[in-house]
Amino acid sequence: MGCVIAGGGPAGAVLALVLARAGVEVTLLEKHGDFLRDFRGDTIHPSTLQVLDELGLAREFLRLPHRKAYEVGIVTDAGETRLANLRGLPGRYDYIAFVPQWEFLNLVTSAAGAYPNFRLLMNAEAYDLIREGGAVRGLRYRDASGEHEIRAALTVAADGRSSTLRERAGLVPEDLKAPMDVVWFALPRNDGDRDDTFLRISSGNMMVAINRETYWQLAYLIPKGGYSALVSGGIDALREPVARLLPWLADRTGGIGGYDDVSVLTVMLNRLRRWHRPGLLCIGDAAHAMSPVFGVGINLAVQDAVAAANLLAGSLRSGAPIPEPTLHLLQRRRMAPTRVTQAAQRLVQNLVIRPALSRRFDPSGLPRDLTKVPLVNRLIPRFVGFGVRPEHVYVRESPPP
Repeated sequence: MGCVIAGGGPAGAVLALVLARAGVEVTLLEKHGDFLRDFRGDTIHPSTLQVLDELGLAREFLRLPHRKAYEVGIVTDAGETRLANLRGLPGRYDYIAFVPQWEFLNLVTSAAGAYPNFRLLMNAEAYDLIREGGAVRGLRYRDASGEHEIRAALTVAADGRSSTLRERAGLVPEDLKAPMDVVWFALPRNDGDRDDTFLRISSGNMMVAINRETYWQLAYLIPKGGYSALVSGGIDALREPVARLLPWLADRTGGIGGYDDVSVLTVMLNRLRRWHRPGLLCIGDAAHAMSPVFGVGINLAVQDAVAAANLLAGSLRSGAPIPEPTLHLLQRRRMAPTRVTQAAQRLVQNLVIRPALSRRFDPSGLPRDLTKVPLVNRLIPRFVGFGVRPEHVYVRESPPP
């Protein structure tokens, strides 16, 4: 068999689709029974929209319920700042699309399912690697019927920030330190509420507010490891800062009935020094966990997947093992965008997030409209929209048998 992929997130699903349409025998394993998870990342940036277009899925994607964001803004105690205006970006897509991640994953895996050489296994948890002669030759997984093996020329670990296969391969990420965790929850949205998605910063508090049409998806930032302290203060320790940051939501904070109504994201920022072993490749969060800053995690994962498919599809069609130096070419290509993006995230963490959470943030020096600063107006929209090295689908679709 050509390729087996552990993890049905954006990296694994997109890689499976591009390989399947190129004629590669590919199996994708997802440990859950569906893709429906609350508060997963779901910002689809222009770089990913362009990939969907190249795969012939953009029109179908845009039929999904979604919301377009053309601008990025910050609200502080001193007023509002326009950070970036995406209008005018080159190409067809000059906005960020907010779509629940399960809708995106269902779309991608359904498209892959049109190819007879693609197989999707749900409720299938990869737990170990098959090794022969010093190389990985597949994986072991368990499902409701027991334990099984899949042998493949290439095994891909796309199983997330706490990757089991990465750990089994002895690959340990370098921790780049994130200063915050995130508490996610939802509150009802009224017709008279503001219309945009924005970042709210105050000395001591930060929150992201995402307009979901009928409700607000809210991300309240807390100091790293601070969730237990928050819970010990009772539910009012969460309701009170929400009401203070967003006073027009104060009458709805009772919708947070208790801490059972929230989800906690332990933020990680890390990357592997080595993304591969013989017969094994790590991509997406398994290779580099991204901070929520800029909301680019999905898009970096998709870029990894497209680059991997472009590089490996031809060899995988033959079923022959992939030489490790070839896998290293993929790491070399994707490491630079990873490093630059994480450096930018760390800069924001150090200049904005740490000071805000430690009550040292002073918004008075922020200009009201950064889009009027020529260099900023050129660089930030391109960085947010396309990243450092956007990938394009070059591998051709293989005609059906």
